[in-house]
Order: sequence, then structure tokens, then C-alpha cells
Amino acid sequence: MALSDMKCRNARPGEKLQKFSDSEGLQFWVQPTGARLWRLAYRFGGKQKLLALGTYPLVTLAAAREARDTARKLLLAGIDPSEDKKPRKLLQYGSGDSFHAIAEEYVAKLKQIAQRRFRLRAIC
Repeated sequence: MALSDMKCRNARPGEKLQKFSDSEGLQFWVQPTGARLWRLAYRFGGKQKLLALGTYPLVTLAAAREARDTARKLLLAGIDPSEDKKPRKLLQYGSGDSFHAIAEEYVAKLKQIAQRRFRLRAIC
């Protein structure tokens, strides 16, 4: 049976995770903590996968259905929706705080310190 906005709004958390299905793999999860999540279950490359679509009420039922339709179009084109989402997510967070950027900064500082020590030894 298709979900309605009223059913999503009135869903109460229980002791266990509750899953409500809409259509074509769209699921509405209510966690014991009270978090309400949209998930899309799909198969790609012979494996069952799950795609996070957002949290309710920030992502409405209509928006979740639209995201499901977009993901289905990607699947028909032979593209994994979760892999398609990764580059956009990286751009959203930026590369300034990535481990690679921080490690490069650290190594550059170590090189400067090592060069200073070498100069001091050469002078003395």
C-alpha cells in the first residue's frame, strides 16, 4: 500500500526499527530514537543495495518519490545511484578538510623543520 504524508507524520518510534514501504523500493524507516529516514532499496550488479534519500520532514514524501524516480532513471542507464552521489557529496564537503590535504600540510611543515635543522648543523 502506498504511503501517505499523514502516515509518515503519525508514525511513532517503537522498540525496533519500523520499515514502511511505498512503491518501487522506496522505504520510510522510523528508528527507535525517533529518526525518520527515507531509503531506496535496489539491485545493481547482482547485489542488493540501499540508498539514503534524506530525513523526514526535511525531505517530503513527494521529494522522496522524485529522488526515487531519478535513481531509477540512473539504474536504467546502467549507473549505480550511490556511486553517482559520491562526487557530489565530495564537492559539498570540499577538499580542504580531507585527510589527504591535512597530511600534505603536515608533511610540508616537517620538511621545513628538517631543512632548518640541516642548515643549523651545516653552519655549526
